[in-house]
Amino acid sequence: MAKSALVIVESPTKAKTIRKFLPKNFMVEASMGHVRDLPQSAADIPKDLKEQAWTKVGINVEQGFEPLYIVPKGKSKIIADLRRKLKEVDELYLATDEDREGESISWHLLELLKPKVPVHRMVFHEITKKAIEEALQNTREIDMRLVRAQETRRTLDRLVGYTLSPLIWKKIAYGLSAGRVQSVALRMIADRERERMRFLQANYWDIQAQLKLSQGPADVFEAKLLTVDGTRIASGKDFDETTGKLSEGKTVRVLDEAAAKSISKSLEKAEWKVQSIEERDVTSRPSPPFITSTLQQEANRKLGMTAKDAMRTAQGLYEEGLITYMRTDSPNLSQEAIRAARDAVKDLYGQEYLSPEPRQFSAKQKGAQEAHEAIRPAGAEFTHPKDTGLAGRDLALYELIWKRTVASQMAEAKKRSMSVKIAAANTVFQANGSRILFPGFIRAYVEGADSPEAALEDREVMLPPMQEGSKLAPTLVDPQEHETKPPPRYTEASLVQGMEKAGIGRPSTYASVIGTLVDRDYVRKVANALVPSFTGMAVVQLLEKHFDQLVDLGFTSKMEAS
Repeated sequence: MAKSALVIVESPTKAKTIRKFLPKNFMVEASMGHVRDLPQSAADIPKDLKEQAWTKVGINVEQGFEPLYIVPKGKSKIIADLRRKLKEVDELYLATDEDREGESISWHLLELLKPKVPVHRMVFHEITKKAIEEALQNTREIDMRLVRAQETRRTLDRLVGYTLSPLIWKKIAYGLSAGRVQSVALRMIADRERERMRFLQANYWDIQAQLKLSQGPADVFEAKLLTVDGTRIASGKDFDETTGKLSEGKTVRVLDEAAAKSISKSLEKAEWKVQSIEERDVTSRPSPPFITSTLQQEANRKLGMTAKDAMRTAQGLYEEGLITYMRTDSPNLSQEAIRAARDAVKDLYGQEYLSPEPRQFSAKQKGAQEAHEAIRPAGAEFTHPKDTGLAGRDLALYELIWKRTVASQMAEAKKRSMSVKIAAANTVFQANGSRILFPGFIRAYVEGADSPEAALEDREVMLPPMQEGSKLAPTLVDPQEHETKPPPRYTEASLVQGMEKAGIGRPSTYASVIGTLVDRDYVRKVANALVPSFTGMAVVQLLEKHFDQLVDLGFTSKMEAS
């Protein structure tokens, strides 16, 4: 007779999906997330420990930082139900996620259930029939290194938060909080705001010309003033952000309104002709498949989703068996995934759009563990977005993941860029154009950008056929005033990118960190920008003055890596 088993996962959705791939004699139940945690309030502390001062924090600092774990309200019934069902089976499978949090949940379940039957730790990165069958055949014991790593971070977060928060209540306002990663992220946003406050605006002029060939196609193209009498004309990058004056060592000419208009008028009767043409071919490679942080960034840029919304939606796609595990810092693809992506490219775009060799990627960010595969469509054959039955943001996010994965195995895009210098009287103008020779991966996916200027780079800008000496006629010579711009405020996408680059926090925590900053009113969202509030700035200043090490990026990064 086949052995019966109880399989425990975190959520009902995950349980429902897994149940389809397991034998009939397997029960699948959900723990509904964590089953034990540090006490959240004095009411959670057991009566026999209430007199102990250390229990208010939940960590006994004098006894090796031993944590006090309690079963949160509402979880006792779940634990009782799991204990009852455990008595009916021959084996227990703990199938929580294979990361620190998932490993911790499995360990806490083991501590609470105290099973008398054999226990197996079952791990998988996607919820497909093949993955579940392989996981059943390759179980392991609970990895206590992951459990201790989660416990250490939870302990540090509690010690920082519970010791600093009361001080902030006393000095600023009740109900505020501090956190090991949260406070550093807030400092990054505050530092950017200070840069903007120190910024001094500079004004300068340039000249834009609308030109066409004197003989030939009537296509009009744009050129910008480059030099006057051989001296380069100043642009925004030539000014110091903190003084509003030209940066030291710059040998450029700053045009004012009078000079720009005078030059424009002098060009009305000038002869315009092509001085030189430079052409070069450029190839570009596709971006790596998604990891947690890049998925949050692109979902914010392209779909307008917050980091929290992106992770919640991805969690649903994972639990439905549509994508692989969404908490990962590895852009690596399995051989199965590479084959599936390459098959999709051949079927949808043709052999010429396939990269000559399978393309593999490695992590670039600090402290990447690369324990999991990249975020990709699940299975050995990728389900096309139109065949998923999804709608709304679920479909939009799945399509983003599908396109990015497929594009990673596509051929390079090839462009030809053209730089044309145009002489007119004592001035030289420059026109830039680009033409896509072969779209390659751009057929499927183009990475988003935070700045409008960067977003224009993948556009074609067509120039009419010209050669050196070709005569041109201006249709408009337009003097234009410009103002230098302060550094942009962080968006959720650029903050995640900045935290990842600095090695602050973990990809799986970025969404909750940003959510806390907004919920505590430390930061307000204005359009897509994160703007620190007066409260947020006050908290940062207090921490910088008295606890500078705790909001130091380098210190926090080293702690994360240890």
